[in-house]
Amino acid sequence: MWLKPEEILLKNAFKLWVTEKDNEYFVLQRRRGYGEGGGGLTGNQIESGTLGLYLLCLTGLLVGTLDTVLDSTSKVAPYRILHHTPDSQVYWSIACGVTKEEIDQHWDWLQQNIMRTLSVFDSTEDITSFVQGKIRGLIAEEGKTSLVLEDDPEKFREALLRFEKWFELPAQEKLVTYYSCSYWRGKVPCQGWLYLSTNFLCFYSYLLGSEVKLIVSWDEIWRLEKTSNVILTESIHVLAHGEDHYFSMLLHLNETFVIMEQLANYSIKRLFDKEAFQGEPALSDPLQITKRGLEAHAKSDQFRAFFRLPKEENLLEVHESFLWVPFSHFNTLGKICLSENYLCFASQDGSQCHIVIPMREVINVEKSDSGSRALTVCVRGKRALRFSEVRDYQRLANTIRSRCGISASPQHSASSETDVRRVFTAKAIRGECQSLINHFEDNPEDVTLMVGQKDTSKAVSTEALMTVFHPQDVENLDPKMLKEKMKEQSWNIHFSEYGRGTSMFFTKKTRDLIVRGVPESLRGELWMLFSGAVNDMATHPGYYTELVEQSLGTSTLATDEIERDLHRSLPEHPAFQSDTGISALRRVLTAYAYRNPKIGYCQAMNILTSVLLLYAKEEEAFWLLVAVCERMLPDYFNRRIIGALVDQAVFEDLIRENLPQLVEHMTDLSFFSSVSLSWFLTLFISVLPIESAVNVVDCFFYDGIKAILQLGLAVLDYNMEALIACNDDAEAVTILNRFFDSVTNKDSPLPPTVQQASVGNNDKASHVSVDISELIREAYEKYGHFRSEEVESSRKKNKLYVIQTLEDTTKQNVIRVVSQDVRFTASQLDELYNLFKRQHFLSCYWTMKSPALLHHDPSLAYLEQYQLGFQQFSELFSLLEPWAFCASKSTLSLWVFRLIDENQDGLVNFKEFCYALGTFAGFLRSSRGTSFLLAAACTIKDFISTDTLYGASFTNKLKFLFKLHLPPVLSQTVSLAFTGSPLHIKEQRVQQFLPTIEDSSHLTRLAAFDLPEDGVIRKSPERGRGKVDLQAYLKQWQNEILKKEETIKDLPRINQAQFIQFSKTLYNIFHGDPEEESLYRAVAHVTSLLLRMEEVGRRLQEPSSPPAEATQPASTAASTQEASFKETSDASSSHSSQEGAAERPDPDWSFSFEQVLASLLNEPTIVGFFERHVHIQTKLGQARVAQLKLKANK
Repeated sequence: MWLKPEEILLKNAFKLWVTEKDNEYFVLQRRRGYGEGGGGLTGNQIESGTLGLYLLCLTGLLVGTLDTVLDSTSKVAPYRILHHTPDSQVYWSIACGVTKEEIDQHWDWLQQNIMRTLSVFDSTEDITSFVQGKIRGLIAEEGKTSLVLEDDPEKFREALLRFEKWFELPAQEKLVTYYSCSYWRGKVPCQGWLYLSTNFLCFYSYLLGSEVKLIVSWDEIWRLEKTSNVILTESIHVLAHGEDHYFSMLLHLNETFVIMEQLANYSIKRLFDKEAFQGEPALSDPLQITKRGLEAHAKSDQFRAFFRLPKEENLLEVHESFLWVPFSHFNTLGKICLSENYLCFASQDGSQCHIVIPMREVINVEKSDSGSRALTVCVRGKRALRFSEVRDYQRLANTIRSRCGISASPQHSASSETDVRRVFTAKAIRGECQSLINHFEDNPEDVTLMVGQKDTSKAVSTEALMTVFHPQDVENLDPKMLKEKMKEQSWNIHFSEYGRGTSMFFTKKTRDLIVRGVPESLRGELWMLFSGAVNDMATHPGYYTELVEQSLGTSTLATDEIERDLHRSLPEHPAFQSDTGISALRRVLTAYAYRNPKIGYCQAMNILTSVLLLYAKEEEAFWLLVAVCERMLPDYFNRRIIGALVDQAVFEDLIRENLPQLVEHMTDLSFFSSVSLSWFLTLFISVLPIESAVNVVDCFFYDGIKAILQLGLAVLDYNMEALIACNDDAEAVTILNRFFDSVTNKDSPLPPTVQQASVGNNDKASHVSVDISELIREAYEKYGHFRSEEVESSRKKNKLYVIQTLEDTTKQNVIRVVSQDVRFTASQLDELYNLFKRQHFLSCYWTMKSPALLHHDPSLAYLEQYQLGFQQFSELFSLLEPWAFCASKSTLSLWVFRLIDENQDGLVNFKEFCYALGTFAGFLRSSRGTSFLLAAACTIKDFISTDTLYGASFTNKLKFLFKLHLPPVLSQTVSLAFTGSPLHIKEQRVQQFLPTIEDSSHLTRLAAFDLPEDGVIRKSPERGRGKVDLQAYLKQWQNEILKKEETIKDLPRINQAQFIQFSKTLYNIFHGDPEEESLYRAVAHVTSLLLRMEEVGRRLQEPSSPPAEATQPASTAASTQEASFKETSDASSSHSSQEGAAERPDPDWSFSFEQVLASLLNEPTIVGFFERHVHIQTKLGQARVAQLKLKANK
């Protein structure tokens, strides 16, 4: 065990200890009297006079005797490891062991993990300090179990307090676990603690007066992988923000890496894919994430993937046992895996055999004698499975019975259950028949449906299209048909030995039969079985028919795309030259788009579904499509085809490992990514002849994506020499296309018309044909060594990089679009985008009910993918605006938000945000000649002047503030509804608009948005999928181009209610400024001057003497008004209307912008304030630092 480092003296130590191993920094010693062959001396030793040796042996006997006599608390461990430095006489004890094996493990760990590291230190003090810190970390690590949260809450609470103190994250952030490790800064390691929370990876170290603190959010990570190099034997590499971070010397490195991988994957699914984890309590709430929950979720994922089970299933219990394998006549060791509805078994290596037993198929569970600890599970079809050596076999038997609804008396229950089932079935059939008779008597027109005379677009097909358009001729005895019959016979023999249907054994022999080819008549059945779709269909009777009825007749973007692609799906195949095949394809694709709107419809789905319909019934084809899109090829068929891109990255890694010659010639493997995209999306259907492609689909349904990767490697290997000799990519593409056209299926019984249906080039005479069965067999022999688990691990590693690459591409596209209308530099826009995106994620970190998550629409363009609600906009806007106004008293951000939120859905995108910020910063380009296809952009450009530079134009900034107080930004209803002071009215308006709960409650509180009764915000046509009137946009664009340049004379006058709010806004902008008092006096002076001017103008226009109240001196009125403004600007927390009567404005009073501008220009203090230069880059840097702290403070 590791010991707390303690200093010892070795002056007399060698009399008690013997050095077994040593190096420059460590010594392994054995205590005398242990590990020696005995204490006696031989005659030769005595004769030779080896007195010293005799004394040493005697010492060993004495030491051993002393240690034996002492009680257990005083005994000394017989082995120990000491640390020292070459130029020091001080030794430190760091480890001890009872056995040689134990101490050797510690020694080997030091050799592998510490020795290479110590060479980078310059001083011996640093070496000793590092070793001591590392050993203390290891001790703490040993004391912390893998389930520290549940098993040792006191230690976890201490770690949580340190986590909160050191990193100052928001209180909602959930710490998952922590580890002792070393973090590398350059070539020097820092010993400290690694903290893994729901949203962040954090590290803290404080050694020798140097503090190291690191905070990285999971959504910023590009790479997460285990690595090793010359200095670090094994470490975890994290790439984020272009910086490499290495964490090493972890006591449980694999466990740490798995947790980090799970947290990163959880973050990606939640933030990028907007997954809500419904039905998964362990992950549905980010505030309740635990290490145990993550581990359970990961195990359930592996369980579902291996046994091809529905996503609703979770791994509940695992039991080690033996299963009697009848075809091999022996017991095989493996594990029983139990979920809600399935009993599964897999042999120890997973490849020898595995079986899936649905609980619905179990009819009885029998327990044998307690000596063998065995139980027998009886399933339908007169089959039984015997499990033995099950440690808790009684509880397992009871669990299976309870889930199957079987009573504890098996002999009686089986017969009684059968009788009850028979009676129930008979009654059900009689009732069903009577209801049908009554229905057809009342609706005689529906009788035609029973004979197939109704519209084929609504009637679900009950036959595979290949059966209809190419029925097998039983009397045909040509060689191909004879070989087909032999295949069928081989499978029938296999079924008799290994079972048939849902409880069939999956073995190596099954794979061998798959590689040789599946008979045409069994293809649909085996596809359903291997994919797990048979279980989906069995547990959802009538589901597909309901979907067809609900989806047909709907009109969406998905249905439009489906109609466009219907006649492009295997167009030369006879089945899709008729209305029967086209209608079936339409129904399946439309039903799936209706079922899963997140995917909807994606190109390549039509090609895959066409092949499924050839060999499976229509409902079976639908469930096969569900299995492919939602389980076997996750994230393939969506807008960004992330899954296909990830598998292409996996494919590139496999090329580097298995085809080094090709890599040497073609260092840039991106070519293979582009050319292989269709291979993955269509499972080679789009590049191979149809009769050959179905053999690939056979392998895919059995082995998953591993079969596609293997075949891809075999294709490149087969064409290796030709590809190496290529001069450019075009030539390589031609070689591969010719190869695919030459692939044949010599055993296919299909007629030539069908075989030629999917071949793009019929010129095969000049190419040697390649049989698909031989190609697949070669792929399995050469490249079948890697396991599905390795593929999944590589998928996880590459998914981070693929998603971040796509995100970076999206950012560049957004910046390119936005840069056309603003004057921010590319680097400034990059910083702004990162801040905007992070603010979006901050709204999603600690809740699943954020508006950005609830109303996410994946069909929107990349400009709309990240949006901010008002609360998030206000927080970010307050960090970036040039004026540090008093946020508690100002509604400036509210008005800006209303201005840019054109469709009033409560969300703004990055382009709209840049317009708002560019207005303040003067960073908008001239409106002349600019496209106005975005309504929001058009609106904001109607309200602001766009030809100023940052801090250079007082007039334009004032004009913008002036416009903010005109309708519709400052609604006319506000002006007319004044019943109290301006402050009271403002606060009343803010209460309508501002959210009381930080994240999502404002969606139900924003009265200004006029939400529908259900509270759900509907997207406007401009931002959703609806039709857009392009002609109206073009006319609007033309009007904007021809519109004359706006002048200050074109601005409307501002009434007194709006002027009061305008003046109060100025007070708020000046709040906290060093010259605050001077600015306040200047505004008061301008206000007084304007009121006097207005009063003089009114007097000149009045024909008779004014009323008594209007004859008071102008100075007195101005003084009252000035005091009123000052009072409203200082009373930040007052909501009363006590001064309302005195300040109620006369509706006839108004001011022009020229009057306001002329008055303010006479105040140098105000002009200097607005023309003061504020560096935008400084603002961005400050915002980047303060963004997370602002959230934590809130």
